[in-house]
Amino acid sequence: MAKRVKFQEMLGDVRRRLTTVPEHRKGRNIQYLIVQAGLGAFSVFFAQSPSFLAHQRHTDQRQGRNNARSIFGVEVIPSDGQRRNLLDSVDPSYLRAPFWEIYERLQTGGHLEAYESIGGTLLCSLDGTRYFASQRISCPNCTVHVHDEQDYYSHMVLAAVLVAPGKEHVIALDPEFITPQDGHDKQDCEQQAIKRWVKRNAERFPSWGATILTDDLHSHQPLCELLLESELHFIMTCKTESHQALYQEVELLTRVEDAVQTMTTRRWNGRYHELSEYRWVDQVPIRAGAKAWRVNWCEITIVREDTGKQMYHNAWITSHELTRETVPELVTAGRAHWKVENENLNVLKNRGYNFEHNYGHGKQHLSTVLLSLLLLAFPSTPCSIFRAQSIRPFGRSWGLVALFQRPPRPHPLHVLLQLG
Repeated sequence: MAKRVKFQEMLGDVRRRLTTVPEHRKGRNIQYLIVQAGLGAFSVFFAQSPSFLAHQRHTDQRQGRNNARSIFGVEVIPSDGQRRNLLDSVDPSYLRAPFWEIYERLQTGGHLEAYESIGGTLLCSLDGTRYFASQRISCPNCTVHVHDEQDYYSHMVLAAVLVAPGKEHVIALDPEFITPQDGHDKQDCEQQAIKRWVKRNAERFPSWGATILTDDLHSHQPLCELLLESELHFIMTCKTESHQALYQEVELLTRVEDAVQTMTTRRWNGRYHELSEYRWVDQVPIRAGAKAWRVNWCEITIVREDTGKQMYHNAWITSHELTRETVPELVTAGRAHWKVENENLNVLKNRGYNFEHNYGHGKQHLSTVLLSLLLLAFPSTPCSIFRAQSIRPFGRSWGLVALFQRPPRPHPLHVLLQLG
């Protein structure tokens, strides 16, 4: 039986890292500590409330209780303005470690076994998204786009989550922020961000113990080379228009007997029968040219048996071996990539986390630090993994008691906790 991970252990990981942030202020007039500001912000996101501080003060006056003190150990919370000023100069790299410390706790507790998929690997899905946009608010870390001679400023992040077919919940990992990088003439982009993420985190997984899932944007030779050099498997969406040489090779191979393998399965989905046609081929060139790497390719087409209507179609390139036994499992794993969007980003944007709300932009790192804390408040771990003391509800937001009084499909960490 998997061992529960206590909420206070997870919170302790965040607290410890905040205490290692160097003090940037000068002089002796230091009323609040950076760790107080960080935990105060963390508690806001945990409570899904942009007005957490005001409510806590109201609770103190009315009931003599302060959840920030009792649950998060914050004796004194800085004001909103003070909190922003304290966190603005904090490098978000100080908040990378808690993601992996939580990961290690789940791994030690045996919870990640349920997330193992094809070849016994963990599926790590990566996808980029924008979380801030403005025509007038900006900082040196903004990405700048020009449209109709007007500058548009934005912040983007590459989200990384562990996913598993059939599991609603995902486990958030260390994100990579998409920002202008020193030494680059052009603005940074998602393709550079994913390379940085892989180089920084590949060694955290066992050799060949993880499979990276991406969309077609990253389905190209340079990233495949980097992943294989890092001893990571991959499953990447492969569109026809961006892989013309590969699909030309597949077309030629269809003329050779048994060069392209096929298989059809039939399944009742509760309303009608679905026919799933699989096609796959080994060792096709990922691009044109003599130096092109060879990858394995597969596709699936699902049609409704009674009408012949196509219900789904997709294709992938992969480093995994393809056989009649492994192809259905690989397709299922490839389709799980979209959980990074459906079960992670969409939840953060639409289920009370105010993912795209500007809590504070700052002049240096405030926006990225606040998003890091928000993501730490959203590890989305399975039910009963964490255990914590009960917390009182915050107005319209949801505390731990929301386990029994929740709105449709909530996804916050505290909803998933088992009450102590």
